Amino acid sequence: MNHISGWLLALPFLAGAVLPLQAGINGQLARQLSSVFAAALISFAVGSLALLLMTLSQREMPGLDALKQLTWWHWSGGLLGAFFIATAAFAGPRVGALLFMVLVIAGQLAMAITLDHFGWAGFRESPITFSKLAGLLLIIAGIWMIRRG
Repeated sequence: MNHISGWLLALPFLAGAVLPLQAGINGQLARQLSSVFAAALISFAVGSLALLLMTLSQREMPGLDALKQLTWWHWSGGLLGAFFIATAAFAGPRVGALLFMVLVIAGQLAMAITLDHFGWAGFRESPITFSKLAGLLLIIAGIWMIRRG
């Protein structure tokens, strides 16, 4: 395995660690507003404002020509994010943080194995192996164990 710096490993760990917190916050927001979609909208509005300020501060705003060159699937990331946020606000409080997150992880790993195997969405091609599949199956077994507990 190539040497990967510690901060590059810590960053995705931290991003993953805040997901259950984000789901809980958005679930509480949805309860306060009596609307999953309004909660997701507020979440995205706040996030979009933060990203706009960071983009402007870095002077990295893309020009109209760059935006015109994007294809439909370049825009789909925002829709997928909206789906996740709305799902987290709805399902997270109903199933609990642990079960919600282990289901999210299982879904992420299943998609990651598929993306890597076929080299889709810009990822380098890396075939499915028995070890990778076994790891995913262990996560799925963990879901079963968590539900039993």
